[in-house]
Amino acid sequence: MRIDKYLWCTRYYKTRSIATEACKKGHVKLNNVNIKPSKDVFSGEELTIRKNQINYQIIVLDIPKNRVGAKLVDLYRKDITPKEAFENQDLLKFSKDYYRKKGTGRPTKKDRRDIEDYTDEES
Repeated sequence: MRIDKYLWCTRYYKTRSIATEACKKGHVKLNNVNIKPSKDVFSGEELTIRKNQINYQIIVLDIPKNRVGAKLVDLYRKDITPKEAFENQDLLKFSKDYYRKKGTGRPTKKDRRDIEDYTDEES
């Protein structure tokens, strides 16, 4: 089965065209080698998928006939992604936390001056 179709069948990507684009951009690796979307995947191979700034590592257990339900995905792959990858994602969320709540509008003059003072001190 083609790698883009496998990723779509195992619900890593919502559409097959998105899976194809991910392969073309180098977000999908087979045994640590960048691959084209037409590359065939077989059971026992290791895939690395970069999605949402997490490197998912999976081992292909079996090839599905067509797209499977979310509860049946574990029959076709084994997830060996280290837990540190998910912890790094949580840290990234905290680092992007701003003092202004989303939807409060444009910054005031005082906010702009504070931002300018902060950026001038760094340079």
